[in-house]
Formats: sequence, structure tokens, C-alpha cells
Amino acid sequence: MERNTVAVLVAGSWGTALARVLADNGRRVALWTRNSAQAEEINTNRTNARFLPNASLPEGITATTDMEAALAGAEAAVFVAPSGSMREVARQAAKHVKSDALIVHATKGFESETLKRMSVVLAEELGRPEERIVVLSGPSHAEEVIDRHPTTVVVASGSMDAAEAAQDLFMNESYFRVYTNPDVVGVETAGAIKNIIALGAGLTDGLGFGDNAKAALITRGLAEIGRLGAAMGANPLTFAGLAGVGDLIVTCTSRHSRNWRAGSMLASGLRLDEVLDRMGMVVEGVRTTKAARELATRYEVEMPITSELFKVLFEDKDPSGAVGALMGRVRTHEIENPELRQSGN
Repeated sequence: MERNTVAVLVAGSWGTALARVLADNGRRVALWTRNSAQAEEINTNRTNARFLPNASLPEGITATTDMEAALAGAEAAVFVAPSGSMREVARQAAKHVKSDALIVHATKGFESETLKRMSVVLAEELGRPEERIVVLSGPSHAEEVIDRHPTTVVVASGSMDAAEAAQDLFMNESYFRVYTNPDVVGVETAGAIKNIIALGAGLTDGLGFGDNAKAALITRGLAEIGRLGAAMGANPLTFAGLAGVGDLIVTCTSRHSRNWRAGSMLASGLRLDEVLDRMGMVVEGVRTTKAARELATRYEVEMPITSELFKVLFEDKDPSGAVGALMGRVRTHEIENPELRQSGN
């Protein structure tokens, strides 16, 4: 591949949308996919109809099933594989990535077997320092980015040089704005857990509970994200930013959200396997619910919304019963105040 090429792995909806941003920014994009028919469609028709219907892709994007060719000479490698296959994709890529290539990922989830964040998985498989990996996150539906709708995201890394390199790679003045953030743990945790809360938002909407219920779910969901993130070492301020409340709002309130749609389908009485079969695409919140429940136990953090959704997803609990269990929890404070507790007030 020629100089100024960026490799994007894989060609799902978000990977394709980010490829468009990079192409609009003057980069030659090598978009890797395992599917030869998909690669032919992208190269011949300039479409990726399964993931982004009606979108037309620019000539600067070339799809390939040859990972070595995609990564050869690439100045940056952008990993957008689902969390469940990230390790496998990174392992295949490891021997082909340039030693000085910028490594970015835009996947929101944990590795369910190990509970590791995606930046840790990439560091292990690529043999790179974890602090040099960059995560891109924030409120950003692929369906809107592909149409060049104004979008603002954040890139986080333990290396400010790496974060700023990613910022320069993706940012443009017309529709894609990028901020930097040093809090990788917070950005990755927020991006993963918000998918669980979006499942819950779809559930409450599907049950017809209205805006009051959804607003409460989003707010208390943010509290769960913050509790787990703080226990894992994140900066609490991150959860008030784009990767936190910003991404949470857009994922819980939009028709584009796969997790919201999956939750709504569950509320209609469909089983989880039926929902996933109808979706036909990865619903990250399902895998993340399992991982988050284990992380809550590990870090001794209370996550009642996550716990109830786990029961709905994997123990066949009735969705309305899960909502009732949340409403009937023992009374407590919204914000803990140790000083009041010590004074007896």
C-alpha cells in the first residue's frame, strides 16, 4: 500500500463509517473484511448494503480480504472488530503491522472471557505498550457519520502524542470533531457499559413506560457506569463528557441503536436468541452484560440495572418483573454524603 494509507479492520457499519471519515481527510483507506463478496461489492458498487443501506462510498476506500496487503506500509491501523473477535483479528494482524504504526480502536465492549478492555487485548496481541494504544469513542452513530452529519468524539490514550496523532488523523472542519482525553479506562468503561443501559432503555420503551422511566434509567445507569469506572481507576469527570453521558444519551434514545432495538424486541416477548437472529448483527450490550456483572463482583460495586438485565437476558426473567424489582429496591440516597452520615443526620 502507498504512503498515507490507513488500514481499517473490519468492514462493519462503524468501520465503514470511519473509513469514509479517513477518505474524506485525504487518506487512502484499506478496508479489511473476511467476506470476499462484501469486498467485491464495496470495490465495484461503492456500497456496503448489509451494514449501511443507501450509503455511497468514496473512491478512496479499497476493500480487501488480504490482511497483509491491507496493513503493508499503513501509517495507522484502526481496529473496529466486535469485542468477541478483537483478539483473533489483532493476532492475525500482529505480524503485518508496521512497528511505528499508530494503533487505534473504536470497539465498545470487554473481552467476556478475561474481562479485559480492548486496549489491553490489543497491547497483548500486538506487542505494544498499552499506553500507546488509542481508543476512539463518543456519541457517534455510523448511520449519521456516513452521511456526514456533525459528530463529536473523543480519543483517549496514555500517550498524548498518540492521542494527538489520532486526533489529527480523524478530525476535519466540516463534520467530524475530535477531542483528546488521557483517561483510557474511563472512556473504554463508559463506552462498554452504556450499551447495557441502552438495552434497558429499549426495554422500558417497549413496555410503554414513557419518558419518566427512561430518564430515570439513563440517570441511574450513569451512576452505575461511574461507580464501576471509579473502582477501576477512571477519572469521574470522564463520565460527564462525550464518552460518558454523551454516548449514553445517544445510544438510549435513537432508532439507530442496535442495543435499544434489541431491548425493545425483548419487551415484545421475543427470546434472546430470536432477537439476535432478527438483528443479524452484533449487539455488544448482550456480551457486555455478562462481563459487567462479573466486574461488579470483582470490584464489589453495586450495579442493580445490570443485574436485572442479566436476569432478563440469561435467566428468562419477565421484563416487567425486572422493572418492578428495580422500583422496589430498599430506599437509599441518590448521592452518598459521609459527613451527614457521621453527624447522624
